[in-house]
Amino acid sequence: MQIGALGDIHGAFETVDDVMKRHANVPLWLSVGDVASNDGAYFAPVAPLYWIKGNNEDFDVIAAAIAGQPAAPALHYLPNGGPHLVGPWRVAALGGTFAPSWYNTPASALPPSKGRKTAATSIKLGKSRDDKRRHFVRDEVVFCKGLKHIDIFMTHEAPRPFYPAGRRIDSGKTVINEVLTAMRPRLHLFGHHHEFTDSIRQGVRSIGLDVVTRSYLLIDADSFKCERLDT
Repeated sequence: MQIGALGDIHGAFETVDDVMKRHANVPLWLSVGDVASNDGAYFAPVAPLYWIKGNNEDFDVIAAAIAGQPAAPALHYLPNGGPHLVGPWRVAALGGTFAPSWYNTPASALPPSKGRKTAATSIKLGKSRDDKRRHFVRDEVVFCKGLKHIDIFMTHEAPRPFYPAGRRIDSGKTVINEVLTAMRPRLHLFGHHHEFTDSIRQGVRSIGLDVVTRSYLLIDADSFKCERLDT
């Protein structure tokens, strides 16, 4: 059996449905966040999709999903932590982005948006709404470090070092490396940078997924052999 893995979706719902229909034998899919369109819309995928938060989401939709009211029956939100049982796998999640000024705040105390700003339409959803719930925090990182026997660790942020598009600034986050060292999952998946990479970090295979309109991944559920396919 193969399981699918998608990078950032950003509202490309027709593309996701086309990919799922192309692989009708794949029973479920994972996504590393940024599912929503820029206007905050979600969708009903044609196959089960298990997703973590990115930084450009409607966090009221995520709060409703945590409370048992998902945006669609086949859209399964994975809160930070775990283990989550996804098909045959034990999955851990650390969705969202790292912000030093909010890192020591309890997750429950991260303030919601003060309301949508009337800014240019090019500004992405999470930033235009200035919703601090888009971040992960120290308590969630500590919890993830204590998890063992994890098959897939899903994050939105990248581990270090990570130089997107060859730029000189390292966009990776040290705390992701720390969790990889402690957790030792069989495979790590991340997104956020819209760039496919395949490397070893802290002895763990770590794959950065491209934006879904460019490529996606099929993973053998037993051997963890990964196949990258162009969209």
